[in-house]
Amino acid sequence: MRGLTVNEQTDLPEIAAECLGVRVPASPFLHEKRIERINAAQYEGLEMAGALHVVRPDDVVLEIGAGIGLVGAVIAANAKPRAVHSFEANPELIPAIEALYAANGLDNISVRNAVLVSAPDRPETMTFHLHSSYLGSSLIEPEGRKTRAVEVPTESFAEVCAALKPTVLVMDIEGGELDLLRHADLSGFRAMVLEFHPKAYGIGGMRECKTILRASGIERIAEKSVRTVWTCARPD
Repeated sequence: MRGLTVNEQTDLPEIAAECLGVRVPASPFLHEKRIERINAAQYEGLEMAGALHVVRPDDVVLEIGAGIGLVGAVIAANAKPRAVHSFEANPELIPAIEALYAANGLDNISVRNAVLVSAPDRPETMTFHLHSSYLGSSLIEPEGRKTRAVEVPTESFAEVCAALKPTVLVMDIEGGELDLLRHADLSGFRAMVLEFHPKAYGIGGMRECKTILRASGIERIAEKSVRTVWTCARPD
């Protein structure tokens, strides 16, 4: 895989796009259409809008599924929470994420290459299936699509929450959210922004996710939510 594009005159990464004041360095994960969507704040736009609606300066944000790092960086730069702790399973994305943070001088956000597991029988590693498009990469092996398997270290969701004490959860993990929610203690979270993936676990699985959220006392914020992306918070 090609690395990040660097301006040879300055040794700084070339900036390919900008979204809500966050500069995005050129990388193999950006193409013309994605750059257009980033510049128009349409790439992960619902998640960013939802997070900026609920995150406050005194919050600690736990982001599960950092992607290219843009959503977490927009939160860190604009909402200015105390900290954003991001976790990303795809090891190939980590250099691009860290370059994005560095290009914007963000010191309140960090990323770790790990899968968070809430189930009590957590394995030391889990198989992650890398697709040619990072958006198609997942813990769930897709049918009829060529992928490359890598082993990724795991961390305990409960132990991470105990150590970091997050108050807001932002999660987009391509279908892995159902298994995480089934075993997760959500009582410490004041607000959440989650994307559901019914293609991975069906309409029934998406309904189960929403039932778990409601049972935890979280309420959907209608004006910031759609069927597959929820922004939700506990009533004040």
